Amino acid sequence: MNCSISGEVPEEPVVSKKSGLLFEKRLIERHISEYGKCPITGEPLTADDIVPVRTGKIVRPRPAQAASIPGMLGMFQLEWDSLMLANFAMEQQLHTARQELSHALYQHDAACRVIARLKKERDEARSLLALAERQIPMSAPSTVAANASVHSNGKPAADDQLGPGVRNVRPGISPNILDDMTECNSVLSQQRKRRQISPTLAPVDALERYTQISSHPLHKTSKPGILSIDIHSNKNIIATGGVDTNAVIFDQPSGQIISTLSGHSKKVNSVKIVPRDDLLITGSADKTVRIWQGSDDGNYNCNHILKDHTAEVQAVTVHATNNYFVTASLDGTWCFYDLSSGLCLTQVEDPSASEGYTSLAFHPDGLILGTGTTGGLVKIWDVKSQTNVAKFEGHAGAVTSISFSENGYFLATAASDGIKLWDLRKLKNFRTFTPYGPDTPTNSVEFDYSGSYLAAAGSDIRVIQATSVKLDWNTIKTFPDMSGTGKATSVKFGPDAKYIAVGSMDRNLRIFGLPGDDSAMEP
Repeated sequence: MNCSISGEVPEEPVVSKKSGLLFEKRLIERHISEYGKCPITGEPLTADDIVPVRTGKIVRPRPAQAASIPGMLGMFQLEWDSLMLANFAMEQQLHTARQELSHALYQHDAACRVIARLKKERDEARSLLALAERQIPMSAPSTVAANASVHSNGKPAADDQLGPGVRNVRPGISPNILDDMTECNSVLSQQRKRRQISPTLAPVDALERYTQISSHPLHKTSKPGILSIDIHSNKNIIATGGVDTNAVIFDQPSGQIISTLSGHSKKVNSVKIVPRDDLLITGSADKTVRIWQGSDDGNYNCNHILKDHTAEVQAVTVHATNNYFVTASLDGTWCFYDLSSGLCLTQVEDPSASEGYTSLAFHPDGLILGTGTTGGLVKIWDVKSQTNVAKFEGHAGAVTSISFSENGYFLATAASDGIKLWDLRKLKNFRTFTPYGPDTPTNSVEFDYSGSYLAAAGSDIRVIQATSVKLDWNTIKTFPDMSGTGKATSVKFGPDAKYIAVGSMDRNLRIFGLPGDDSAMEP
């Protein structure tokens, strides 16, 4: 007779007084200790209810596979395969544990450095305040505070900090700045006419063979999720913004975190690397924008905290001169800033609309700005006059992402209803993709620097070959969402499209490329 649990001939048979069923002693005792009932009938059962059965010595029959040499060899092969699979799984778990431990140690070290720096700055501020209190008479007129500069130390104060009736001063975009932008536009336009695709650009057949080559858990587990990504144009340095209120600077070749930037009180919706001077700009749901400056020791210090918006800052984009940047917010305004001083030169609001802005991008030439709204409208602005010169309608739901092609003619936009491609010369939509279902938005679209490829992120990641208005735009590669969340939130091409960086809601930064292609990781 066989055990009612395992179906095998029991070594120590016992029988239940209540049900009369036969069991292997060790199996039924373990089940009783955990559940206190019969596994077959579900009736309450105790150890006193089972009685041992005396039997003669049992000789187990040999399995059919062991009746021949080929059968035994097959059994040995299966056992060896199982052993190798178990060994491989253990090695992977060990590797993952080592990576997580390494990241934890780096984060702890960075936190200690930040705390030490903050304590030093606090003590210096207290000393300066005490000195100022001794030097400034207490009878100083209150009008001095009311008329003080609204941009002390490059940190504009909120309106409620300036006193009643006092507004932030917006000096406007000066003629010198307009000349600087116009000159940059002329140079870039001339270069674009003679522009050749880089011979080192990854070809289509290489992208078709891309696979995930690494995964890096950069943000906290308490509030997982990467919302934005940017890559240094000349280095393999990646910046990410997360739900955990932090921005992370990550070195792609070494696979190490350079610095974790803490300071925002809510999620970081947008990060932008400024190629010059080792600068980073972050926009957050806490309504502020921060400008971070890298130092020689690898840490980043916050130079400016900008408080010109009254709602979530959704997007940041940097001008081609790397001297100016623009932010867009759900308060229905976009702000034009001078990067070196952090001064808001102008804050633009469309009086004909009440929608907030959800996405933002500069045209490659720098005199046109594209914005996406909560209502699915795409607006094109003339930066020199700060006027809305075109509107693209057709999206359903908020416009989640905007990307201009480097050829200067195409604009890609994404929303809950998919992706639309716009011809800026004729101001019309010439292609629409619906890669996902109506309940799955496209969270990010991004042209590579050459304008040859377009990447989209949603419930998976897709790479589309960019052609022309008349030719088909074919999907050349689809990567499954490896996070298991079904929400790839951001996608970015590395230099020459040698790899693709993807952020997801599981806090992991994933790199897709050719396995073993070390040249893709070199700056």
